[in-house]
Order: sequence, then structure tokens, then C-alpha cells
Amino acid sequence: MTAESKDIIHSRLWEEEAADADPFTADACYCSGYDVYGEVLEHATYPEYLYLLFRGERPSAQTARALEILAIAIANPGPRDPSVHAAMCAGVGGSPGAAALMAALAAGAGVSGGAREVFLSMQLWAHCADHPAAWHEALTTPPAAGRMQVWPDAEHPPGFAAHGQHCSLPVRQTLQALAACCDGGCIGWLATHRETLELISGRPLAMTGLLAAALTDLGFAPAAGEMLTLLLRLPGAAAHALEQEKSGIRHFPFFALDITNDPGPRAGQ
Repeated sequence: MTAESKDIIHSRLWEEEAADADPFTADACYCSGYDVYGEVLEHATYPEYLYLLFRGERPSAQTARALEILAIAIANPGPRDPSVHAAMCAGVGGSPGAAALMAALAAGAGVSGGAREVFLSMQLWAHCADHPAAWHEALTTPPAAGRMQVWPDAEHPPGFAAHGQHCSLPVRQTLQALAACCDGGCIGWLATHRETLELISGRPLAMTGLLAAALTDLGFAPAAGEMLTLLLRLPGAAAHALEQEKSGIRHFPFFALDITNDPGPRAGQ
């Protein structure tokens, strides 16, 4: 292999040194200048490495801890979440692991509780920051109807729950943990003004809105925040898919519906 052919891989965040005997294998890998297997592997945590990959720099201890809190908070959204439920359906149906994860990504990608809602909410945080007037205008002005290309128009303000009357306990507990870890910023402001924003929007804060505020504080762009949301929610989907594959269809936890106005069977049935 010539010296010229060794330089065909171009990446600002990644550099490799090919093995002498095998040009298809790397002998050394560098992420933003750090030797991944000779340095990062034994000295960094997974959140620190994620931050290095996405941001191209080593995080502070506070930043790494905040990212670790976020990763734990959304690692398993639970069977009520569409992304996890989709993976469970794939698992119980005997689909391959890749199909279960793709189902989770598809169901958890949208504008209502999905990763795209985090993207839209991060745009709101970038625009409104800690300005109450800007938030009031953004949350009370109906979004202009757009031409649907990939995503339909949002039916509720991004970052707030589509259903429910009160902010859920997991969201409040995560906000408290992040506020104790981070100084000021969007999270600190949100911890103080959450109830005001909920009153303006008429909806409780959702995990998507909390994620958006925290990821904004950590310096991620909306596109990166969307990607991280998709990535960090997969462990729970995978675990539930494996569980359902073993349990079988007869033990699949279908949701029970209480129909209050059930007309009953038709005549003759």
C-alpha cells in the first residue's frame, strides 16, 4: 500500500493507523487526538467517551456526570413507551435483534414523545433561553402549519407531555438530580420556572423537554441531541425485546382497556 492510499479516510474526529500486514485493520485509533485503545479505554468512562465522540473534546467531571444521569434516566423508557413496545412486539414475534432495534428507533423517532421532539425542544431552548417573554410567546402562539415532508406538524408544544395533568415523578426526580449536578444554565432556570412554563403551555413538562434543556447546557446542537436520544434509549428496548422473546406471545403484556361506553354485543351475536 502506498503512502497516498493510506490517506483515503478523511474524518475530523477520527484517525487510524493501518496494520502493516492488513490494510483493512487498524493498529491504532485516535478520537480527537486521544488514543482510544492505548489511553481512553482504561481511563475514561462511557459518558466521557460519548462526549468526546460527539463534541470532540474531553468533558469536565460535572459535564460527564450530567451526561451519565441523562443516560440512566432514559436508558429504559419502559413498556408504556412506543419505542420499547415496538421492540417488544418484534421480540415476541421472533424477529432478529436488528429488527427489534430498528422498530424501537422508528417508533421512538417522532414529534410526539420521540427524538424529533427533543430536536424541536432544543430549538426552543436556543431561541428562548431564560427569557420568560420569549417562552410565553413560543408556548402560546400556535405553530404555523407547514408542508409535511418527513415529520407531521407537532400537536402540542415540544418538550411538554401530550397527556397528563401533572409533571411525572421520574421527570421531577431527574430534574432535581441534574439541578444538583449542574450550576445555572437551562437546567437551573427550568428547575425554578418549571411550573410557570407548565401553566403557560397548559401541559406538564415531559422527559423530552428536560432532555432538551440538559443537552443544550452540555453544548450539543439539536441534531446531535436527537441522535443521542435515539441512541441512549436503546438499552431498555433491547432488554425488553429479549425478555419477550423468551416469555412468548401468551405472556405478552397487552394493555387492558376500560371502555366506559361499550354498547355490548350486537343483536344476534
